[in-house]
Order: sequence, then C-alpha cells, then structure tokens
Amino acid sequence: MPNFKQVLSKMLEAPLRMTEALRRRLSRGYYHARLSGMLLGRLPSSAVVAGSVYVFGTGNIHIGENLLLEPHVHLETQGMGWIVLGRDVVLSSGVHIVAMEGVSIGDGSMIGEFSSVRDANHVRAADGSLRDGDHETKPIRIGKQVWIGRGVAVLRGVTIGDNATVGANAVVTKDVPAGATVAGIPARVITKSARTK
Repeated sequence: MPNFKQVLSKMLEAPLRMTEALRRRLSRGYYHARLSGMLLGRLPSSAVVAGSVYVFGTGNIHIGENLLLEPHVHLETQGMGWIVLGRDVVLSSGVHIVAMEGVSIGDGSMIGEFSSVRDANHVRAADGSLRDGDHETKPIRIGKQVWIGRGVAVLRGVTIGDNATVGANAVVTKDVPAGATVAGIPARVITKSARTK
C-alpha cells in the first residue's frame, strides 16, 4: 500500500509538469519579444528563442521561419554589414556571428555550441594600436543543410557548400565543397559525398 508521500507526490506530478510548461512558454514569449525589438528585420512568430540573445551594432539581421536560437547567442552587425538566417536554422548556445560585410546561413543548417562565424580580420597598422586599426572583410556564405560542430571557427571569405559537415573545433579558412566533411586546424576534407541536393 502506498504511503502518504507517494500519494502526494503522484497528485502533484501533473500540476508541476503543467507549471513548468507554462513557465517555459512565457519565458520564450518574453525572449521572442525582446529580440524582436532589437532587429531591423521582422522576427517570424514561428521562431523559437530559448533564452537571452545579444544583438550588437545596427541590428541588420533577417531571420527565416522556424529558427531556433538557444541561449547566449551573440549577433553583431557593424557598418553596412548584414546577417541572413534561412528557414529552420539552429544556432546553439554561445554561437557568435559577427558581420562587417555579410554572413548568410542557408535553410536547415545547424551550428554547434560556442562556434564563431566572423567575416572580418583585424589589420595591424605600422603606427597606432591594434584596437583602433582597420579590418579586412569578405562575406561568408554557409549553404543549406550544413552541420557545423561545436567550437568551430569560420573565417572571412569562406563558402561552405550545401550538405557539408564541419567537425568539432575545426578552423575553416578555405571553401568547403558541397557534401564534404572537413575537420582539423586548418580544416581539411576528410570525406567527399555525392549527395549535394
């Protein structure tokens, strides 16, 4: 025969689950509204914002339907820079995207935790500080259905083809062919695939 604690625990289980679901829904609504106010572009109602997202600079960011943003994503646009995130894109916790020229991420692509996508490098000047120096910029294009692992750095001017995979902690300095898997520092092709839909 169950004791009092077991009965009470069973009785409270469903209301506690409902309370937690309501808390999640309300907090996501708050984070969605907060992010919407920081963007120049429209934030679709289908976008799921699971925690604080930090937007710096101009807010020139355009977002497709069904986006999933995990907590602590950093999105930054400077000058004429822009960021375009396609449909069904997933940005995991701690992802940094910085655009001084442009970064586009195609439909269905996923970027793992703490990855960095930056389209600019600092330029060292003969005189003056590094902090006050100029930047070399070149757009980054990430295709559709690309899977970028945890802790990856994608550097300026890189194009990653559709259906490519980038292994965790890789540093991508050159273009990645469609359907290929790359890994390492600097990233090198480790497998090629005929699947390039």
